[in-house]
Amino acid sequence: MCSIILRITGEKILVGANRDERIDRAWDAPGNYWPEYPGIVAGRDRSAGGTWLGLNRHGMMAAVLNRHGTLGPQAGKRSRGELPLLALAEPSLDAAAAKIRALDAGAYRSFNFVLADAATAILFRGLEAGAPDQKTLSPGTWMITSGEANDPALPRIARHLPKFKAAPVAAWPALLADNTAPEASALNIPPADGFATVSAAVITLSKTAPPVWLFAPGPPHVAVFQPVRLA
Repeated sequence: MCSIILRITGEKILVGANRDERIDRAWDAPGNYWPEYPGIVAGRDRSAGGTWLGLNRHGMMAAVLNRHGTLGPQAGKRSRGELPLLALAEPSLDAAAAKIRALDAGAYRSFNFVLADAATAILFRGLEAGAPDQKTLSPGTWMITSGEANDPALPRIARHLPKFKAAPVAAWPALLADNTAPEASALNIPPADGFATVSAAVITLSKTAPPVWLFAPGPPHVAVFQPVRLA
């Protein structure tokens, strides 16, 4: 299960993210790979052609996470990796949110979907029936994995959310790199049964400056965070 952490301050939104995936599922580091979607920079999943996290030229971020028990594709369902591209093709958060709300969640395996600009962050839940539901996140620090946001019943959230709440954003790369036991609550998952944390990101969406995306192209305890070219 992937993880997204958001700190919403009123002046900016800070994002930390670990991507957990099958090790043998090929992907490309963030870039502009979709001629039909100019102005979008995102990592590319080579299997289905979509992405799990990206930014657009309007300073908006979108990311999709699997919910419990829905890892991988399923016959008859669309790829969840198209959801960030659909949202980031829009020029504003309101337009992107309307695009996601209008979807049939039954066309996809269940998902959590995060949409944010410098002012507002929205969480959608797609539960395989009807329209995705929408919640605007209040100021503070939020952690989203494969279930409900900030749910202390989830071991990963119970263990790591207090650390992100207490730490400055400069410490977030080190927090994302934590691969210590117990494995059930690890944030940076060591390889097991062909699955692991494969990349990480720290993103700043500011009202007064261009977005900044630092990307680690591998497990964040060994890969170096480097700026992503967004222009």
